[in-house]
Amino acid sequence: QVQLVESGGGLVQPGGSLRLSCAASGSISSINAMGWYRQAPGKQRELVATIVRGGSTNYADSVKGRFTISRYNAKNTVYLQMNSLKPEDTAVYFCNTVPVGLISWGQGTQVTVSS
Repeated sequence: QVQLVESGGGLVQPGGSLRLSCAASGSISSINAMGWYRQAPGKQRELVATIVRGGSTNYADSVKGRFTISRYNAKNTVYLQMNSLKPEDTAVYFCNTVPVGLISWGQGTQVTVSS
């Protein structure tokens, strides 16, 4: 069973940047689509960015133009570069397949945007 470990979160001021990493314990090269999800307090988990094997990406409107997802299959890692962060980006961020169901959720990484 592949396990996912997210890292790179932290406290950042509005307008700042963070780079999240998601390391898989096994190969993700055969998985077509990987994504980053987030869950804010009291809200449902939402998909914010998707990348497919060919490299095409898709973003939620709320992060489009600010977030960039990438994947490095040789290192079984998925990244999320987050720029121009806003307080409403505060959430626990998770990576997983798109759609979910192939791999269990990891613990996520907390991102807090606050002055």
